[in-house]
Amino acid sequence: GHVASICAVVCVVVLLLWRHVRDAATVDTFHDKYVFITGCDSGFGHLLATRLDRLHFNVIAACLTVDGAAELTSMSSCRLKAIALDVTNGASVSRAVKFVSAQVGERGLWGLVNNAGRSLPIAPADWLRVEDFAKVLDVNLLGVVDVTLQFLPLLKKGRGRVVNVASILGRLAFFSGGYCISKFGVEAFSDALRNATLWHQSEHDRAGFFRTTVTRLDLMEQNLKALWDRQPQDVRDAYGTEYIAEYVKKQAFSLEMLCSPDLSKVTGCMERALTAQHPRARYSVGWDAKLLWIPMSYCPTRGRLLLRHVVPDP
Repeated sequence: GHVASICAVVCVVVLLLWRHVRDAATVDTFHDKYVFITGCDSGFGHLLATRLDRLHFNVIAACLTVDGAAELTSMSSCRLKAIALDVTNGASVSRAVKFVSAQVGERGLWGLVNNAGRSLPIAPADWLRVEDFAKVLDVNLLGVVDVTLQFLPLLKKGRGRVVNVASILGRLAFFSGGYCISKFGVEAFSDALRNATLWHQSEHDRAGFFRTTVTRLDLMEQNLKALWDRQPQDVRDAYGTEYIAEYVKKQAFSLEMLCSPDLSKVTGCMERALTAQHPRARYSVGWDAKLLWIPMSYCPTRGRLLLRHVVPDP
């Protein structure tokens, strides 16, 4: 029995050391590699673009706004090029592909980071219309699919890799709206892409809660109150006037407790996915993702009691 226990411990230690050594191995050079990142106006995309620029990658950063592109260009080296991109507009994506193609030439594209996203509207399902779901799905899921498909020829030429920004909400649906649905979709698309296209690698980050525009409490509260104001009287009567106050209170409590201000935890995983010789298929980021949400996702539905502290019951 003692021998078996010692052997088991030794095997675990060897496995962890092997994984550490494998993760630490990086590609030889960065200066000859091109990376295209969406959603660089702020948050993860902005931080990743500036970080890769400092590592001497050739970064093409896509921003939704002209001001965002100008700000990013002003604080970066000449290696970084910033362009305007609306991932929900196929013509805009096509223009981005042409621009990137002219930049990379025969080298092809080393990395595509699908980071652009939005969270709102978020509310109980019966407060929403189908177009509310579409606003989020068009960016977070269909935008990811369209950008990836249009950039695949350049990725194939460069034997590159795709990094999709998923979420722990692609394993647990805390609330209704398009966000959780879109992240479940990103998980499925990433797996399908990884399994079906053998000439490149696809990774995705399962991030917990971080302090970005996606988790801004003031925007969430404004969104919720605007949706409440348009509800018919029968829905208002069913939920009661105290529901919205309780919803906002629990939402604020959970996000203040869970949201990490250290965005580099996520961008660090994106960086490793782009620089590692052997990138992982999935990177789980944040203490809440690793200790709470991923374990909870394996629990029976009735066992997920903690979710009741995130949003109130109607």
